[in-house]
Amino acid sequence: LSAYFCFLMTALGVTAGAHRLWSHRSYKAKLPLRIFLAAANSMAFQNDIYEWSRDHRVHHKYSETDADPHNARRGFFFSHIGWLFVRKHRDVIEKGRKLDFTDLLDDPVVRFQRKYYKSSVVLMCFVIPTVVPWYLWGESLWNAYFLASILRYTISLNVTWLVNSAAHMYGNRPYDKNINPRQNTLVTLGAIGEGFHNYHHTFPFDYSASELGLKFNPTTWFIDFMFWLGLVTDRKQAPKEMIQARKERTGDGSA
Repeated sequence: LSAYFCFLMTALGVTAGAHRLWSHRSYKAKLPLRIFLAAANSMAFQNDIYEWSRDHRVHHKYSETDADPHNARRGFFFSHIGWLFVRKHRDVIEKGRKLDFTDLLDDPVVRFQRKYYKSSVVLMCFVIPTVVPWYLWGESLWNAYFLASILRYTISLNVTWLVNSAAHMYGNRPYDKNINPRQNTLVTLGAIGEGFHNYHHTFPFDYSASELGLKFNPTTWFIDFMFWLGLVTDRKQAPKEMIQARKERTGDGSA
């Protein structure tokens, strides 16, 4: 249970934080929530918010080209993990320089996390998940470290990478059949709502990343709950008329 709680926190740091909030600005979050999401993002240990969001914006702008950091046209292995083993293609660097990321560094939470990223990762990703079970209910340090820290971290990494690989290769395309990203149910379940990828690349500004509302979308549940608490404002959504028109115009007819 402790490991799974850490997994959910890790996932939210990426899905609700670096992805939907900072990369796409699909909603606004007040300071306490931004601090929580930044801490959760450090637990995820997938680069700091600025770097994650920068690469993701480049990915959307130049999807499935050499300027895409994890171009799925180079194969499953490359888009899943191989892109982290090699130097970035020169197009990623050159075209990435043309995009504006000043809004990210305008956020003091992003600047603080970036400045203290290494120490925050050690604390959030490894120390806290290990020490809390040991201190509170007598779990052995060995079990706590390898389950709540290492295993949880390994699973969370691969679940995130599946959005870049499997969700760009396997599934249907009810919104735009002319792009690679797909609707992938298994990725949706693992990545707490991020597998509606054909929808997301068609309407990247939508805070829910899906037209299905709360269905199979724990990240949307979280954002809506934060909205109810008054910590979230300005949730952006694609109008139903726009979604339907797009399905009829460019969809593959599967929805």
